[in-house]
Amino acid sequence: MKLVQISDIHLTVPGERMGGLNPHRRFAQALDDVRTQHRDAARIIITGDLTHWGEPAAYATLVDALTDLPCPVRLLIGNHDDRAAFLAAFPDHPKDAAGFINYAETVDGTRLIYLDTTEPGTHAGHFCAARRDWLEAELMNCARARLFVHHNPMALGLPAEDKIALVPEDRASLAELLSTYRGRIDYIHFGHVHAPVHGTWCGISFASVRSTGNQSLPDLTEQELLQGAPMAPSYGVILAQGTDTIIHEIPFTWDGPIFCAGTKWDDWAKPVAAE
Repeated sequence: MKLVQISDIHLTVPGERMGGLNPHRRFAQALDDVRTQHRDAARIIITGDLTHWGEPAAYATLVDALTDLPCPVRLLIGNHDDRAAFLAAFPDHPKDAAGFINYAETVDGTRLIYLDTTEPGTHAGHFCAARRDWLEAELMNCARARLFVHHNPMALGLPAEDKIALVPEDRASLAELLSTYRGRIDYIHFGHVHAPVHGTWCGISFASVRSTGNQSLPDLTEQELLQGAPMAPSYGVILAQGTDTIIHEIPFTWDGPIFCAGTKWDDWAKPVAAE
């Protein structure tokens, strides 16, 4: 199973830039690359911060952008999104009984679970009792699952970033739940941090991906300020087979020369001048 993960696209009202970049152009480049390179993907999953300000006009551009794609697209919302505006733009989008954008589907024998960690008025993640109960019901009734979420549910050792991770009280509750069902969860995939971070939490492997916009500069000492720069973006390609997972970072804006080499020993041998 091949899954494409795109994250933190931060679309604006057309004509407005985000962090000095045109987010619409970056997102279009990513989708064009997916169309060209990954037509065999099972899903394209966009893990939140679909817009930068949560404005209806920005969601309208997202509706227009999601056309002529090789597979279904799954959307999550993030801290820069507005749940009501999102649902107005995507009125048929699934949600749980409490109105959260929690939903799931089974693809190739794996339950893909899409989580809503957004709370109005804060950039930090939340996962209240109602959302936790919904997730527990999903995990109780599946043999194998893969979680997709916007916020990093665990602290990452980045003090400023960790201030807007999942809040500690909800983190503890979620950790207890995931520890109970860790044998059924293959991976946790998230965005939010605009950087690739990998590790394990509750005995479960996790990974994040870059944004299609600005990238963060991980700082293990900075306490307050998030730091970023207009570095090269990428998206992720997840290759899942059973419990095995391989994740590739795919750069999509490079337009310079590409050097090719074979894989035989002699292909990498140092040239020797002819005598």
